[in-house]
Amino acid sequence: MRAESGGAGSFSLRKGKNGEDIYLDVPVGTVVKDAETDEIIKEILSPGEEYILCRGGRGGLGNNNFKSATNQTPRYAQPGEEGQEGWFILELKLLADVGLVGFPNAGKSTLLASITSAKPKIAGYAFTTLEPNLGIVRYRDDLSFVMADIPGIIEGAHEGKGIGHRFLRHIERNSVLLFMVSAEEEDIAAAYNVLLDELRLYNPELLVKERLLAVTKCDLIDSAREKEILKTLPKGVDSVLISSVAGRGLDALKDRLWAKLHA
Repeated sequence: MRAESGGAGSFSLRKGKNGEDIYLDVPVGTVVKDAETDEIIKEILSPGEEYILCRGGRGGLGNNNFKSATNQTPRYAQPGEEGQEGWFILELKLLADVGLVGFPNAGKSTLLASITSAKPKIAGYAFTTLEPNLGIVRYRDDLSFVMADIPGIIEGAHEGKGIGHRFLRHIERNSVLLFMVSAEEEDIAAAYNVLLDELRLYNPELLVKERLLAVTKCDLIDSAREKEILKTLPKGVDSVLISSVAGRGLDALKDRLWAKLHA
């Protein structure tokens, strides 16, 4: 397995004495599993990494190798050995500093487009994002971090409902989770807890990660509703009110994320 500077890795399969190595290029973040046991065999985590998934068999020796002064025409040879083989599953888990977690149409793609150069699809209906998107967030003093927009999660995602369940695995590779709940939600705390439960039911270890709650679309509410939201925010999680469209709270959001990434 070889990861190149371009961010790809390879699994090498060798066969035959004179056979060439076969390389399968894979992105950094790829996990290889045994198809029968689901056991993780290897994870490609950095460019330049190599791993031999299946080794070729040791070559045999022909009868010519056994010639001697007293045995000019030997009638025996040493057979070669079979190479390794097997069935494997290659699964990609995105590597990102910050992962966006939220219901469909919570404003994840709009945020990504607002603070990075990424150009995700943005529309006013659910499940606009059908695959993860990555963007680089520029921070102060030429610093930066990577943000991943994960497709929307709905209640029951851990059981296979919706499309977000297909991408929950990507959240495992994010250092900080940014939960996003629209200010239009009737109960912000309840919505946040639903998202939290989905992650817990999928993989309890996700709850150990640093997390931040962003209440989005605050340009759509008045001051009275904003005061109400501030009084009812969920306990135990740092929160910030933002509007990606109006640019409100985005600097504060980046400050909070940077602080959590380097806590």
